[in-house]
This record gives sequence, structure tokens and C-alpha cells, in this order.
Amino acid sequence: MGCDAVSIDGFEAAGLPGEDDVTTMILVPLTRDAIDLPILASGGLGNGRGLVGALGLGADGINMGTRFVATREAPVHPNVKQALVEHSERDTRLIMRTLRNTERVMHNPVVDKVLEIESRGNTKIEDIVPFVSGLVGKEMLEQGQMEKGILAAGQTMGFVQDIPTCRELLDRIMAEAEQIIKEKFSQVITHKEI
Repeated sequence: MGCDAVSIDGFEAAGLPGEDDVTTMILVPLTRDAIDLPILASGGLGNGRGLVGALGLGADGINMGTRFVATREAPVHPNVKQALVEHSERDTRLIMRTLRNTERVMHNPVVDKVLEIESRGNTKIEDIVPFVSGLVGKEMLEQGQMEKGILAAGQTMGFVQDIPTCRELLDRIMAEAEQIIKEKFSQVITHKEI
């Protein structure tokens, strides 16, 4: 296949979730059935429950983008991290669908402007570049002016309740996953033996 592992991004993911609107819960098992390489699941994952679920679906691990942006070490302005804490899973929008380059982003007035331009029809990338340019986004990430640009953010925002260190986040995820495996799976195995 020409690679060592495959990352599968479901529709819940931040950034470019694809054009087919297929969720992680469907993509991971389909991919597992199709290939023998290690699979990393992405999209909608930000806690121990998601890790256990992804493993159950056939993934070998998970990728987390949005959740890691809301950590102390993330090299973005504190306003960006706080915005992730304050927004929910319902606060994303899909832009650039008309260009078949769909991007999931955090909802804000800039996103509304892009969607309004797209709603007119016959949208060209040049029509929205002033709003979606990487330079504008970079300024927003560095300066924390959340109304200045767009921020790729996944539905995982619903899980973001704090801004821990990366170590604290990973320890929490692993502890939660271990507890689920010990408690829930042992119940299933015990029930089967009866």
C-alpha cells in the first residue's frame, strides 16, 4: 500500500472531513475490513470513551486535533483555547461545500459571511479567500481575535471542558479507557460465562 499506517477522518472531524458525510463509526470498521495496516481513528474523539469505542471499531489508536488545541502547551492564543471550552458540539459549520473542499469550522461572524457568499451560487475560491486565507487564520491563532478569521474545529468541542496539560489530558483519557475496559468489558465476559 505504500504507507505504514492509515488515519481515517470521520465527518465529525475538524478541518477537511471529506465530501461524503460518513462518520468515524462507519469509516473505521469499513477500513478495518479492507486493510491490514494500523488504523488511527479521527473525528469526534476526545476522551477515554472515544478511545475505547475506536478500539472496538477496529482502530489501533486515535488522532485528536481539536482536543489538543485546548491544552496548555498548544501554541495558540489563550482566547482560542477558551473559545473551544465555551463552544459546544453544535457550534460548528461546514464551509466551502460548494467548492467541494468542505471544511468544518467553529461558528462565528466570518463563517456566516462565507456561507452567505456561497449561498449566492457560482462561488469561486477568489470570492472567499479574504476570509479563509491561512494568513488571516494565523493572525487569529496568534492574536486571539476570534472574530477575525475561521478556526477549524470538530464536534469534539462538546467534550472540551478545561485546558489541561497534554500529560494531564492523556493520563485522564487512559485512566477513563482503562476503567471502562475493566468494568464494562468484564461484565460482558462474566455474562457470557453464565
